[in-house]
Amino acid sequence: MTKNQNIDSEEIEKFEALAETWWDEEGDFKPLHQINPLRVNFIRERVNLTGKKILDVGCGGGVLSESLSSLGAEVMAIDASEKTINIAKAHAKKVKSNVNYLNITTEELLSDKSKPKFDVITCLEMLEHVPKPSQIINECSSLLTLNGHFFISTINRNPRSYLFAVIGAEYLLNILPKGTHDYSKFIKPSEISRWIRTANLNLIETIGLSYNPITDNYWLGEDIRVNYMLHVKKEDERS
Repeated sequence: MTKNQNIDSEEIEKFEALAETWWDEEGDFKPLHQINPLRVNFIRERVNLTGKKILDVGCGGGVLSESLSSLGAEVMAIDASEKTINIAKAHAKKVKSNVNYLNITTEELLSDKSKPKFDVITCLEMLEHVPKPSQIINECSSLLTLNGHFFISTINRNPRSYLFAVIGAEYLLNILPKGTHDYSKFIKPSEISRWIRTANLNLIETIGLSYNPITDNYWLGEDIRVNYMLHVKKEDERS
């Protein structure tokens, strides 16, 4: 990789330590498998994915990437962790997937002489793991076609999110491995909205993701105090 990348080596090491468990639906990434159908449906209800060129940024082991590919999209999935990408490639080979997995960043993709453009870009649960999340949004904007769709999910920063996403999920309920999240890197909706506008993108919709630990059930709704997801578009200013 090139120098001065917008990556956190400690975050990379943290997820590489868990890489082998990506496709264990009862393992460390169980919550990701549980919420994946909600996210996929949110995206497919807003975009006809058939034949669309999709970039999945921070794809991890490929849980979302594979689902989008199965719906007829042409998916390129990228991640800064080489070990994680190798896990994704191994799984793709096993299931005869067409997803193109690459161990690169959006910064490197932008420097590609072919200058690829995508109809849809997804960046789910990734921005809170990089030093400069606003830079990722700018780079994704540059990689997006005119009238393209951009989907983001992240975690709000407030006392409730600290209680639920860190103390509750990692220490009380053991839903996630301890140390998964750094509260200081959580992002308020007002912050991400500003970055979106600065990147010449339009925020279309914001929706929350909630969890009931008693029923072990997730759902999408109006509550954005902890996890939330955004639908963003790159629209022609003249239209």
